[in-house]
Amino acid sequence: MRLEDFDYPLPEAAIAQLPADPRDASRLLVAGDPPIDTTFGSFPDHLREGDLLVLNTTRVRAARLIGTRPTGGRVELLLLRPHTDGWEALARPARKLRPGMRLTFTRAEALIKEVGGQGRVRVALSSTTPGSAEELIARAGQVPYPPYITGGPDDPERYQTVYATEVGSAAAPTAGLHFTADMLAGLADRGVARADIVLDIGLDTFRPLTVDRVDDHAMHAERYHVPRATADAVAATRGAGGRVVAVGTTVVRTLESAATDGGGVAAGEGSTDLFIRPGYSPRVVDALLTNFHMPRSSLVVMIAALVPTWRRLYEHALEQGYRFLSFGDAMFVPEVR
Repeated sequence: MRLEDFDYPLPEAAIAQLPADPRDASRLLVAGDPPIDTTFGSFPDHLREGDLLVLNTTRVRAARLIGTRPTGGRVELLLLRPHTDGWEALARPARKLRPGMRLTFTRAEALIKEVGGQGRVRVALSSTTPGSAEELIARAGQVPYPPYITGGPDDPERYQTVYATEVGSAAAPTAGLHFTADMLAGLADRGVARADIVLDIGLDTFRPLTVDRVDDHAMHAERYHVPRATADAVAATRGAGGRVVAVGTTVVRTLESAATDGGGVAAGEGSTDLFIRPGYSPRVVDALLTNFHMPRSSLVVMIAALVPTWRRLYEHALEQGYRFLSFGDAMFVPEVR
């Protein structure tokens, strides 16, 4: 498979810069022949009693730190993931950083311990204010928006799902941004069950691939957790003939990584570098809610694996003026392949 097989023209005007307001006012494309154009407020009508909606409850870390170098020049860090002796981060401008350099931020400092390639550094954070590392970051940092968002909403909570609880991601599980608390409550009243997983989303998820042959791509690893209650809910749904509906590609990746024989999932924590591409047959996920993704990304490759008609659906969405990427509209696939 060539990378060009997963390319498509994405006009800049189609990239959403702000989320829909209210959240469920976004548009929804329901895959089918023909596809259905509707709004996300109608999403419950496309679910069935006995379905299981699986959500990623990760919360985006306020991982963007803006401060100064010892010379007084501006520096920006984007914290990616913790290590035993510090944090892995993307730095800008990385070329001006050296091991041993101390950076100053609002209410925090960072000691450069290592400078790697592609703008990556390892830093140790410290603060004179008592509290945990996550509390330090929450005080000193900002929620980062994707690089293709030139402005973004004033309220960073609009880049969090209404059910986000566990801090740990560098980006939001964007398929979940369309839900309101009222909609989730209403789904329960309709007999649609809910289960949660956590997958810490890294920035590599959204980056375009850089290899000519897709099979040569080395997938990044991400930490996930499947609670025992979720494993039990998947088993019960499968046993009763309901659908396991994944809200977002991160949920697909988690459930398929934890899959067991018979279509269930194993409870517990793990790390996954699963790369879902054409030829893959889903073992757990029956249906998918997702946004429209970046050309030449691992996410589009996954969509191509699960939705053979993806290109036609994307062309339809562009023709009909759907908004793409993180703050864009949604697509529901009632049956993945």
